[in-house]
Amino acid sequence: MYKVMTSLCITLLLAGLVCAAEPGNPTKNDQEIRKAVEEYVQAYNQGDATTLASHWSRKGEFVSASGERLKGRDKIKPALEKFLQDNKGIQLKVALYDVEFKSSDRSVAKGIALVQRQGDEPEETHFTAAFVKEDGNWKLSSVDEEESSVPFATIAQLGQLEWLLGDWVDKDEDATVETSFRWAKNYGFINGTFRVIVDGRLDVEGTQVIGWDPEAKTIRSWVFDSNGGFAEGTWSGSENRWTVKLKSILPDGRKASSVNVYSYVDPGSFTWQSIGREVNGEPLPNINPVTVVRKEVRSAVSGATR
Repeated sequence: MYKVMTSLCITLLLAGLVCAAEPGNPTKNDQEIRKAVEEYVQAYNQGDATTLASHWSRKGEFVSASGERLKGRDKIKPALEKFLQDNKGIQLKVALYDVEFKSSDRSVAKGIALVQRQGDEPEETHFTAAFVKEDGNWKLSSVDEEESSVPFATIAQLGQLEWLLGDWVDKDEDATVETSFRWAKNYGFINGTFRVIVDGRLDVEGTQVIGWDPEAKTIRSWVFDSNGGFAEGTWSGSENRWTVKLKSILPDGRKASSVNVYSYVDPGSFTWQSIGREVNGEPLPNINPVTVVRKEVRSAVSGATR
C-alpha cells in the first residue's frame, strides 16, 4: 500500500512540469494546472488529505504497479489520510517525459517519481496520469504506475530536452533538412534522425543518440552520418537554450569541431546555429541562426534561410 499512496501524492506534482512543454507561452490551462499544483503541494506539506482528495475526479481511479486498485474519490480520501499519517517527512521528486492534450478538457502526462522515506532506500516508478476538466477545474481521472528500470536522474536530465521531441523541418531554396527526435524504449535515451534533401533527392542522412552520462554528470550525444563521418558532443545549458560542443571525424579522416546552439522559441519552432567551426585547425565561417519549425505547424511559422 505504501507505493500506492506514494503515487497518489506525486501525481499532481507532475502537473507542474506539464507547463514546461510551453515555457514561453503559458496557456490558460497551464495556469490552472500550476494553481492546482501549488494548492496540492501546500495541502501535502500540511498533511491535508481532504484537499488532496479534492484534486481527484469523482470517479478517479488509481492502479499501482502491483495491481492494487482504488476507484472513486471516496476510496482515495481515507487511503490518503492513512498514508500521510504513517509517512511523515516523506520526500519526493518528479520528472515528466511526455504530456499530451487530447482535447480542451482532457490531457495525459507521463513521468517518473523518486520517493524517499526516512530510513528507506529511494523508490522509483513510472506513472501515467490522465487529467479531465470537471466542474471547471483540472482533476485526476486515472493514474497507473509501473516499476522503473531507468534511474530517475537519467529521465530528469533528458526530460529538459522534451521540447525537441517530434518532427522538424528547415527549408530554403537550396535544400530541405528534416529532423526527428523520439524517446528510446524505457526513456533511457533520446534517438534522433536527420535527412538532407537537395534538388528533390536524398543527399545525406544520419542518426543521433542523446543520453545522460551518470559518471561525468552531463548530457552527451553521438552523431553518425551516411557518408562515414561521426561526432561526439557534450551538452550544457538549461530549459530553453542548450550549447553542444562537438568534436568530429570527417569521412576523409580530418578532425573538425564546432559549437552548436539550440534555442527554444515556442512550441512550434526553435533556432539552431553553429559557431567556432574548425577543420584541422582552420577556422570556418559561422552558420547564423536558422529557424527550424515543427512539421505540423509549418504553415503558422515562417522558416529562416541559411
